[in-house]
Amino acid sequence: MLSRVKSVATIGLDTVEVVVEVDVANKGFPAFDIVGLPDKAVGESRARVKKAIENSGFNFPDKRITVNLAPADLHKEGSNYDLPIAVGILLASGEIEILSEPSEARNIEGYFYGELGLSGEVKSVRGTLLVAMAAKENRVSAIYAPIESAMEGSVVDGVAVYPVRNLRELVDHLQEKKQIEKVKHLEPGTLLDDVVGAVDMSEIAGQEMAKRAAEISAAGGHNLLLVGPPGAGKTMLAKAFPSILPPLLPDESLEVTRIYSVAGLLPAGVALMRRRPYRCPHHTASMISIIGGGSNPMPGEISLAHLGVLFLDELPEFPRSTLEVLRQPMEDGRVSITRAAGRAEYPAKFILLASANPCPCGYLNHPFKECSCGERQVEKYRSRISGPILDRIDLHVWVDPVEVSKLTYESKKVKAESEKLMESSLDIRERVERARERQHKRFSGLKGIYTNAQMGNKEVKKYCELSTEVSSFLQAMVKKYNLSARAYFKVIKVARTIADLAGEEVITISHVAEAAQYRENVW
Repeated sequence: MLSRVKSVATIGLDTVEVVVEVDVANKGFPAFDIVGLPDKAVGESRARVKKAIENSGFNFPDKRITVNLAPADLHKEGSNYDLPIAVGILLASGEIEILSEPSEARNIEGYFYGELGLSGEVKSVRGTLLVAMAAKENRVSAIYAPIESAMEGSVVDGVAVYPVRNLRELVDHLQEKKQIEKVKHLEPGTLLDDVVGAVDMSEIAGQEMAKRAAEISAAGGHNLLLVGPPGAGKTMLAKAFPSILPPLLPDESLEVTRIYSVAGLLPAGVALMRRRPYRCPHHTASMISIIGGGSNPMPGEISLAHLGVLFLDELPEFPRSTLEVLRQPMEDGRVSITRAAGRAEYPAKFILLASANPCPCGYLNHPFKECSCGERQVEKYRSRISGPILDRIDLHVWVDPVEVSKLTYESKKVKAESEKLMESSLDIRERVERARERQHKRFSGLKGIYTNAQMGNKEVKKYCELSTEVSSFLQAMVKKYNLSARAYFKVIKVARTIADLAGEEVITISHVAEAAQYRENVW
């Protein structure tokens, strides 16, 4: 008897419907073959499926079993085919009874997706959200997924998601003996949380210019480079940065969750990523871990930071080859990874937040301490960050060491006045959220553009009109700082964000002047 059960293959963030065809033949010697370009994990499913069926109380057919994973030219990998193969065998052998014509193949509606343990338990696999989205796109009414990852599919409307605990429970459901209660649909907007940073901006003494640059960066999604001596507060400012980021929009949350789902990084029982990602890889991280890769291309740090923050502390300590691979993703907001097994494309629209010391010892241009580095040492150190990478960073800020008087208070009066001047993260985030709301309305008809930093040159010309006076001033700034064409447009985008923070629709000279000062050479 022949049976057909549907499943899904994930290739990056793309999905392909896979039909699992199972034939249980009475003729021939007993055997169990799987064809259709299976990898090692799929091949090993023979042992898992057989023991899972037997330990669930069913009879495993002592016949010639042939499993075909169609389309046959698509490489199949992973343990997620265990469940559809087991259901197909039980269906073809008659253990699952359904009404069908004797001459027709037995079919069950829905996508089956999960790994089997030897006891028949259905174990969690990555990519359940993508399976639910594929079901909606292909008009498949239901999916059967492991109970640990079924919540991922609950955010997709119009698809019934059945959380499966074990194989026996699934068979009872399919034979209508005991129904599995489907997961309730959840609206993405009801699951999002406010961001709580490890450090509040009010805890950072001084550094008003750096705080202002951080506010602009968070409001418009602009890249930010902080350069200064050790102990100036660069890392502390980076830790406080998430506390001023706006919450994820529902559409943004779905984009981020898809990446974490396919990477297998979504915690069990969690339906959505509720906060903006904040990734902080060590400078010893490999190029593959940053950009993504592997035999089956998986997302790297730049994709895991999509619509969030990628913080590279001590930027010059990263190998130059690792930094150079950031060029194309920073420009296009996407990364394409090609391997022998296939090609995958992942989004990578992140805010690059980087910090660096000005020299190996860290005290170049320090007002009190003398630098111990030679001129050639400084040149060699600074050459680790190339011009093209620096050109892609919108905001360049020098962070001066904090004066002792700002860290200690000689009187209660001075302390009270200082605390009034130091804004909390909540105050800054309110302005950031208002600026993001203006951008959301501005780009409501454009797919994939959420912030000013994500605008292309076409959008800049449409949404950032400059008067003759402002345009002349900008041209003077371009000549003064010797800016490239890319930097020219980045100054306009930053000016647009500064105007949004001020609640103004028209970009003025003051907005451009502030934006241009962040292009001063601090490196």
